[in-house]
Amino acid sequence: MNMFKRVVRQSKFRHVFGQAVKNDQCYDDIRVSRVTWDSAFCAVNPKFVAIIVEASGGGAFMVLPLHKSGRIDKAYPTVCGHTGPVLDIDWCPHNDHVIASGSEDCTVMVWQIPENGLVTSMSEPVVMLEGHSKRVGIVTWHPTARNILLSAGCDNVVIVWNVGTGEAMITLEDMHPDIIFSACWNRNGSLICTACKDKKVRVIDPRKEEIIAEKDKAHEGARPMRAIFLSDGKVFTTGFSRMSERQLGLWDPENMEEPVSVHEMDTSNGVLLPFYDPDTNVVYLCGKGDSSIRYFEITDEAPFVHYLNTFTTKEPQRGMGYMPKRGLDVNKCEIARFYKLHERKCEPIIMTVPRKSDLFQDDLYPDTAGPDAPLEAEEWFEGKNGEPVLISLKHGYIPGKNRDLKVVKKNILDNKMSKNTENTAPAVKTATSTPSIKSEAKLEEVLKEIKSLRELVSSQEKRIAKLEEQLSKMDI
Repeated sequence: MNMFKRVVRQSKFRHVFGQAVKNDQCYDDIRVSRVTWDSAFCAVNPKFVAIIVEASGGGAFMVLPLHKSGRIDKAYPTVCGHTGPVLDIDWCPHNDHVIASGSEDCTVMVWQIPENGLVTSMSEPVVMLEGHSKRVGIVTWHPTARNILLSAGCDNVVIVWNVGTGEAMITLEDMHPDIIFSACWNRNGSLICTACKDKKVRVIDPRKEEIIAEKDKAHEGARPMRAIFLSDGKVFTTGFSRMSERQLGLWDPENMEEPVSVHEMDTSNGVLLPFYDPDTNVVYLCGKGDSSIRYFEITDEAPFVHYLNTFTTKEPQRGMGYMPKRGLDVNKCEIARFYKLHERKCEPIIMTVPRKSDLFQDDLYPDTAGPDAPLEAEEWFEGKNGEPVLISLKHGYIPGKNRDLKVVKKNILDNKMSKNTENTAPAVKTATSTPSIKSEAKLEEVLKEIKSLRELVSSQEKRIAKLEEQLSKMDI
């Protein structure tokens, strides 16, 4: 018996049970994008599901409130400001109404979605970020600092933006000689890791603009690789062997020479998209064009990456969205939810761990990253780091009020002036605390306008009342 125990590894995730929802809970009649780009095409959060769709003469994606399942009207509004196909979308982790998109038109756009979703199509972003010279295939938000976004383009450049000011703060130009297949922040956002067409996986400190570790030929095959950070700082990769077999790799940036572990999987040619749950250390692999989701648990014991199970469906997947932990139903022991894209629909798939008890299962739900950002953008650019602010899911996740995304375009002249003054901080303070004569005059003007509008409204109200009175007399 003891020997048997040693062979069969105990894990609470051995019996994870996947199930597609009923038809009426799917989102139907959506024309999913046909662009040949290996991104997930779908992004979800506790309020919305966003899906990149086919669009004539430009690029668009759809944003649906989660409850709006069923058939989606052909005239349903889209987010359609890009002039070329949208290649990647990502919801902001600190604001469930803010989403970024990267496109073939070489721009990145950031959008603020209204509280209850779109009523009309949206073509004006809150901010447009221009800096790439070729199409932008990757956008990903900083996990712990507000308003910081990373984008990577087919110009082989990685840019880190301050979305709050619309500025490109860090541009990593000479690190990648070829197309960047994936880019991922580590848990506190102090490092990024990238997978590139030159078959190298790099770990980069973006603020120092230096490569800390790299592995040549992490996977020897020529097809696209993916690399993500795990919460302990290790790097998990998916790629292809020389014989075109799909592989998984686990690497320690302290010593990239030898992998911690490498597994061969199968000979399918779909790129494996990894989705990682840092709370449970489970990685889910969804191959583009596959009809299955495989999942693995990562532990400190050899062989380190343990196969758990495969969820299989009939239809192949065009893309996949992955719900953050705070969007799951803890009462049903749901540990993951995917939004699988077919050609014409999006189908939620729910992963649960069957339990007999109805009580909150705290071993399945350790405290998870909440929506509060521990750092402001400026603090991070100055060198500070912050760990995710954790929340308990014991009573489910109750969304708070989201702040609107405000973009303050900096005046280049201000910058130059403050550099010339010796003591910058006080100089800047005094400048902001005493409003200039101009702005006071402007304020006066606005107040006057408001006053006259009020007067106009009240006079119109009186007039309407009078007319109504006259009308009622006429009826008699």
